[in-house]
Order: sequence, then C-alpha cells, then structure tokens
Amino acid sequence: MDQQVKDLINNEISNSEVCLFMKGTPDAPQCGFSMAISNMLKILEVNYKGINVLENQSLREGIKEFSDWPTIPQLYIKNEFVGGCDIVKEMYENGELKKILENKGVNFKK
Repeated sequence: MDQQVKDLINNEISNSEVCLFMKGTPDAPQCGFSMAISNMLKILEVNYKGINVLENQSLREGIKEFSDWPTIPQLYIKNEFVGGCDIVKEMYENGELKKILENKGVNFKK
C-alpha cells in the first residue's frame, strides 16, 4: 500500500469517532454486509462516517492490508479496529457493541 492511501486511512480513522469502511454510503449501501453494520449503527443512534471503498481501488485493497483483515466492511471505533460484519453483528446482539461505544465515550445522536 502506498503512503498516500495509508495517510488517507489514518486520517479518516483519526478524525472520526466511529468510522465504517464500506461498500457504498450510509444512505445507499451497495452490499448486504455493509448495510447490516450501517443499520446497527443507525439503530444505536451513533454518529459515524461511512467511507465508500468502491470509489477507490487503492483504498479498497489498502484497508485490507492496513487492518490485516480480508473483508469489507470494517468498523473502527476511536482509532481501534473492531471487526467485520460477523463480529460486529455478534457484538451488537449480545450488547457488547453498545457497551464499547459507551465506554469509549462515543457521542450518540441527540
């Protein structure tokens, strides 16, 4: 991965409390897994930034290398990689995702 892509990823993760690298956008997800995480975050009323990896092939490949995780979507909370769809879904279902968001002091919508 080139430095420009690495800087872009670092910048997005650093400047967003909750950052979702996804296929599509929060308003128009373009895969079921991206839609699933996006919907979970919306149900929890979390402010998050969706990054559309389909707009940039270098970013799409770079995020996989950056996290050492082979799939998209990828969720980051306060600079920390949380996981992909299966992990986030399990955490959502058992209440762990909400606890992590609260413990890290993430701002919820008012």
